Amino acid sequence: MTEKTLRKGNEALAEGAIRAGCRFFAGYPITPQNEVPEYMSAHMADAGGAFVQAESEVAAINMVYGAASTGTRSMTSSSSPGVSLKQEGITYLASADLPCLIVNVMRGGPGLGSISGAQGDYFQATRGGGNGDYHIIVLAPNSVEELGNFPKMAFELAEKYRMPCMILADGILGQMMESMSFHFDPVDPNTLGKFDWAVDINKNGRKKNNVFSYKGDNLIADVVERAKRYGYIEKTEPRFESRQTEDCDVLLVAYGLSSRACMEAVVKGREEGLKVGLFRPITLWPFPSQALRDAAKNAKAVVCVEQSLGQLVQDVKLSLNGAKPVYLNAYPAGGQPDGGTILPAVKSALNGGTEGLFDLQRHAEGFSYECKRDTSLGIQGDWKGGK
Repeated sequence: MTEKTLRKGNEALAEGAIRAGCRFFAGYPITPQNEVPEYMSAHMADAGGAFVQAESEVAAINMVYGAASTGTRSMTSSSSPGVSLKQEGITYLASADLPCLIVNVMRGGPGLGSISGAQGDYFQATRGGGNGDYHIIVLAPNSVEELGNFPKMAFELAEKYRMPCMILADGILGQMMESMSFHFDPVDPNTLGKFDWAVDINKNGRKKNNVFSYKGDNLIADVVERAKRYGYIEKTEPRFESRQTEDCDVLLVAYGLSSRACMEAVVKGREEGLKVGLFRPITLWPFPSQALRDAAKNAKAVVCVEQSLGQLVQDVKLSLNGAKPVYLNAYPAGGQPDGGTILPAVKSALNGGTEGLFDLQRHAEGFSYECKRDTSLGIQGDWKGGK
């Protein structure tokens, strides 16, 4: 472990990746992750690696495809709409069974949205995001220290299972500064050995290993084999944190920066005599379903706190399968939770109220949508009303 230093989240992440043996980075600037490529451009060469300022997000992810195919620890980073542009390359990487690290420092959306920190990319990350049947491993840090230390774990998981791994953070976490230390010694990539699947050069020329993603007649067998691998990962690799869940009446579920606001709510709630606990998934895929069921065993209600319109809550409901009532405390499009706004939702979940709880049907009251036919323009929608 190194001594504690004061670092910005994005810079801790970049330094952690270099220390973890990353020797190729390709990226394209977008707020709020710009410090990652900036740091890489200044320090990667000194580590003996290569930094490329790509001409686009599409170019960056395909450069990572090429570098990863040689067995080099390779990485790209971006933010929400930039990661959307990378999805074709990510699905190709998954199809070719190539390990790499992808970082998404999320911003508000949809579309260009805003540069505020958000969590609206949960579905995109945990459901693959591109075409076809595949997953990527998704890690969700909630501190600058975890941002700095997760790249080593990400590379190791990616190489162990030959698949992309994503670190999913949010804009505030990337921009905030905290004291942190690295919990691992720098990795020398030369000590990692060679992968037998990697493209290489020998005295007879280039090896003919197939890392191109087209599978042709072998596609069904290939997808089935990968599904077996995913099933094993779901059993063996879930990671989570539980706090004061043994006696809780209300279990808060949150990841990333939202989980820190929930911890504030746990402390304040306990001071008021409310038995509140927190469950934090660290792997968003594989989702720690069994651990969540264990944590919620004694709870009367479960409240999901997320900076989105309701995405994490779907996995929570699937995991609990109706065993507990599940509510949503939502902060979409860059909204920020804190203990003072979460506690009313906790109390509402216990007494059947609605304060702080989000329900799509209830919020739709007072709005109407009418379709009408216009002979010149065809059918048009007309959005009326509003609160």
